[in-house]
Parts: sequence; C-alpha cells; structure tokens
Amino acid sequence: MGTYHLQEIPMKHISTLINIILAVVLILILLSTGLPNFKAQAAAPAPTATAEPIQQTEPSCNSSRTVQVNGTAVVNVLPDRALVQLGVQSNGRTPKEVQARNASTISSVIKALQAMGIESKDISTNHYVIEPLYEDYDSLHIKGYRIYNVIAITMRDVKKTSDAITAAFQEGANQVVNVEFYTSELRKYRDQAREMAMKAASEKADALASAAGAQTDCVLSIHENSWSYFNGWNWWAGGNNQNLWTQNAMQNVAPTGGGSSASDDSPVSTGMISIRAEVIATFALQ
Repeated sequence: MGTYHLQEIPMKHISTLINIILAVVLILILLSTGLPNFKAQAAAPAPTATAEPIQQTEPSCNSSRTVQVNGTAVVNVLPDRALVQLGVQSNGRTPKEVQARNASTISSVIKALQAMGIESKDISTNHYVIEPLYEDYDSLHIKGYRIYNVIAITMRDVKKTSDAITAAFQEGANQVVNVEFYTSELRKYRDQAREMAMKAASEKADALASAAGAQTDCVLSIHENSWSYFNGWNWWAGGNNQNLWTQNAMQNVAPTGGGSSASDDSPVSTGMISIRAEVIATFALQ
C-alpha cells in the first residue's frame, strides 16, 4: 500500500501543475487581447463631470440705455484718371455711304489720340446707333441715314484731357458726350473716410453721454453708407458746398508727383473727387 501512495502523489501533482499552466496561459491570452482597449480606456480623458465647463463671457453692455449718433467724413483727392466720351455724328444718303464716312472720321480721331500717347486698350466704342432720316415727322419717306458713334477714352494723364478733346475735334469729332474724373485709389481713400467717420461718431457719442452724466460703453450696432462724387458745381445741390453743414470731418489729400490738375487756362478743370463716408452707430451707456 505504501508503494501505491508513492506512485499516485506525483501523478496528482502533475495534473495540478498542468491545470495551473493552462489557467496561466488562458489568462495571458485574455490579457493580450483585451490590453489595447484597457490602455485606451486608461488614456481616455476623465469624465466631463470632473472638468469644469468653459464659461462664455457675456458682454457687459447694457442695451437698455443707448445713444445713437451719426458720423460723416469727406476726403477730397485730386483725380488721376479721366473718362472722356466723344461722339462722331455722320450723315449720308445710304447706309453704306454714312458708314464709310463715319468709319473714316473715327479712324482719324483714334490716330490723333494714339499720337498723344494714348494706348489702344484705353480707346473703345461706347455707343453706336444708325437710324433713318425722314422727310418730316409724319413721312415714311427716307431721305438719308445718320450714325451716332461714341468712343470712350481712358486718360491716365488727366493733364492731357483738354488736349485730347481738341485733337479729336480737329479730326472730325463733333460731340463731347461726357467727361468724368475719378481716382484709381478709391478703395484706399474710402477706407480712410470710413475710419474718420467712425471716429467722429465715437467722439460725438462721448460728448453726448458726458453731457447727460453718463459714459459710453461698447458699440451695439453700426450702419454704413459710402459714396464718391465730383466736387464741382451741382445746380441741384446749390454748388460745391452741399456738405458744409452736415459733415463732421473733412480732409484734403495733397497731390502726389507734383499734382495732376490741368493748367489754369484749360477749358476742362479736374477739380477734386470727394469721397464721403457716413456711419450711424449705437453705443451702450454705463
């Protein structure tokens, strides 16, 4: 019997050892397959309950007490561009005749302009109309034809505007449809006018608030209106001082490159371009 027990004990130990090894292997397999998720969960941020939410700072302005003002600014600049529209009106008995006559005159006008240094890209047809001429108002009998041909010339040297018109008329042009001066830096001066207008509105709001024993706070709203116009005589506005009583700020920009206005004896005066900005701003009051 003693020998039997000596043989059974090792077999039980071996069986137990095998079970332990299998259990360890199973645990290792489970750990190796579940470890990435475990690490990911461990690296995940803490629940939002432990983190304080970011507080959005509300404006301190009290919109129940406000002051509304307007600010206006005008920037006057010398134009550096001119758009000249010249017309050639031709008559003839037949469409072919009047077309040939008009084309010949237009060609001579363009050559004269190009001789002054005006490039072809700055000369274009702006308006072209051919119409019949009747014996009288009630008649249907056509006695001839007429062509209205208008060309637009962009003058990059505004000092030559009068000379260009004279040269064109010497070659057969017979109509000055329009002469318009403008600046190639409109955006620059318009932004400048906006800034001046907003500053004027802010200063006016501060003055009004101070007179009422209050102080201005943040800006609640801004409405803007900007435009530009030729600062010459306007019969419908009573002259070139139509903004004298309404503007809050005005600035005359000095000419660059020695100035670009036409000579004093020129029949065409460049004047100045007035670039105006107007804002309506609402400020909160403290």
